[in-house]
Amino acid sequence: MSVVNIPEVEMGADDVLLQLKYVGFCGSDLSTYLGKNPMVKMPVIPGHEVGAVVVKVGAHVPDGLKPGMTVTVNPYTNCGKCASCRNNRVNACQHNETLGVQRDGAMREYLVLPWEKIIPAGLLTPRTCALIEPMSVGFHAVSRAQVTDIDVVMVIGCGMVGMGAVVRAAQRGATVIAADIDDEKLALAKKMGANYTVNTLKDDVHARLMEMTSGGFGPDVVIEAVGSPVTYQMAVDEVAFTGRVICIGYAKTEVSFQTKYFVQKELDIRGSRNAQPSDFRAVIHYLEKGTCPVDSLISRVVLPEEAPEAMAKWAEAPGKVFRILVSF
Repeated sequence: MSVVNIPEVEMGADDVLLQLKYVGFCGSDLSTYLGKNPMVKMPVIPGHEVGAVVVKVGAHVPDGLKPGMTVTVNPYTNCGKCASCRNNRVNACQHNETLGVQRDGAMREYLVLPWEKIIPAGLLTPRTCALIEPMSVGFHAVSRAQVTDIDVVMVIGCGMVGMGAVVRAAQRGATVIAADIDDEKLALAKKMGANYTVNTLKDDVHARLMEMTSGGFGPDVVIEAVGSPVTYQMAVDEVAFTGRVICIGYAKTEVSFQTKYFVQKELDIRGSRNAQPSDFRAVIHYLEKGTCPVDSLISRVVLPEEAPEAMAKWAEAPGKVFRILVSF
């Protein structure tokens, strides 16, 4: 990782010029840094968690976007022609290119994007805006699970995406169980709406879930937000009969299952990818209430020149970091 000078990007009539204020590093950026991201096209400018200010708008940009506005961005593309796009699930476009993964991202001073990808953020600060995209991925997972107030929802993994799932499930009135290997993250999950916590490294997970769920049935919904063979297996083993398993995390290796549970429990196993525009709006609405402990979610803010050292330290202790923001 290094800091370089790049040419200015020219604007078109349908484009918006953004001045980046804060951009977050996410788990996919860490995987790219470690050479473990199978989707990335190298070399790449990372970054898709954005807090920015509009500098200039093209001649064809609608009046709703004006210079000086604080915004975030929808970092995904959609082709408009594949099966996902045809079904209006553009977040799962077969040919999606995410900023900082399949195409150069937002870790730069200025960025030009089509106006359709700009999301006004109201009165939120650019610093808070950098948290919107990862939380929206967790919000989307809860939508995929069709969570209601009669559900018990277990969220495995209390990083930023998992925290988003905890918040959204709690907002929908569900009983929320947060699971992680780090007690500090579990304590924060409690503040963000979890009713119960489980340390999967220290606790007897099955026994604890039997205590926490009515009748010892287990959770109605399990959201896997880690991407580990162990947690994938845990999700299938522990979800209630006729429950829903929502998969967000990418496992780096193959996962073996007792497939009898798929049939015996008549499970719904659903993938959850990226987020819909409605998920972004829901996160903004939540953050505008001012109840989110934003400062606790930001582990460190660094300058661009300090980013390589910050990433190296994150690689040494990945479990202790929520978000590293780069301040431009």
